[in-house]
Amino acid sequence: MRPLVVVASGVTWDGVKGSERQLAEALTRHADVLWVDPPVSPVTPARFRGESGPVWRPLLRPLRLGIARLTPVGPPGWTRPGVRSLTWPMVRAQIGWALRRARRRPDVFVACTQHDLLGRWGDRCVDVLYGTDDWVAGASLMNQDAHFVLREEREAIVRADLVLAVGPELAERWQELGAHPVVFPNGCDPRAYQGDVEPGPVPDGFPARIAGVIGQLSDRIDISLLEAVAETGLGLLLVGPREPGWEPGRSDGLLRRPNVHHVGAVPFEELPQWFARIDVGLTPYADSAFNRASIPLKTLEYLAAGLPVVSTDLPASKRLAEETDGIQIGGDPRGFADAVVKAAIDEASPAVTGQRRSVAARHSWAARADTFTRLAGLVP
Repeated sequence: MRPLVVVASGVTWDGVKGSERQLAEALTRHADVLWVDPPVSPVTPARFRGESGPVWRPLLRPLRLGIARLTPVGPPGWTRPGVRSLTWPMVRAQIGWALRRARRRPDVFVACTQHDLLGRWGDRCVDVLYGTDDWVAGASLMNQDAHFVLREEREAIVRADLVLAVGPELAERWQELGAHPVVFPNGCDPRAYQGDVEPGPVPDGFPARIAGVIGQLSDRIDISLLEAVAETGLGLLLVGPREPGWEPGRSDGLLRRPNVHHVGAVPFEELPQWFARIDVGLTPYADSAFNRASIPLKTLEYLAAGLPVVSTDLPASKRLAEETDGIQIGGDPRGFADAVVKAAIDEASPAVTGQRRSVAARHSWAARADTFTRLAGLVP
């Protein structure tokens, strides 16, 4: 029987296909995976349930070969102070129910949040804390108390056998809490961008040269950079969900421009057509502690598609820029827009495009999964 890895995610399987899900899928080469959604309650609005539907009891179902999905039930208001003390014992009990039903014991338990899930699965289980973001720095974005998140982090670190941090910035902070983290960066799926793809449609009369943002439109994005790019006359293609609270009014004005086109959320499998449509990929993140500790997936995906990238001055982008000249670091809005124009009009040779793809291949999720299995002791 293959090993079993439980991945307790901070996002639902139905949400944006981010680092947690991509790692889980890559791990199926080595192990069976039980994916655990965040809990939902019977009163959770339908828009937050994805495909789960009304939930009155835990929902366990197979997704594909090697992966099953558990959607646990939580109490109403499960994120609120006072209620949280009930939530995680309930979630742990439901994970235990799913394991008993499958007659399995986990070999590795991966917590992708700081919540109370580790250290409960037997002496043979390797407990992994997987920090995909700096949760304390991002607490305000999630309407959470940073002091409470920090306290949960300390407890999770004590319970973890292995601590993975997405970048050196988070690793350094966790070292100050007594952890010995391993830097475990995000990856990409280069295979998704291989082969010829028909570019996605844009409105008639749209500019021929197009800069694009593939990803969520949220407070992580510096809208002034997108406004500056739109002012150049290039086409600006935005592909991904738009959070309702992102720059209200100002974002409406940006999207009304004739050279700006917002596609909205699309399935991961349809993204290659939009990468094929753009000439340069943008990582226009605001300067914040949360963003400085992150490794945006989109940057690696642009490189996997052979595209040049213009990014703000993120530590992760600067580290990638040392591997390839395909990444330009933009400064203020004017400097960022100038770099975008230059990248959009430059014609890359096949050798240059291939070099960008080769850099992305070194950061594939398949390679990350191989590293994970060694770190977690699933292979010698």
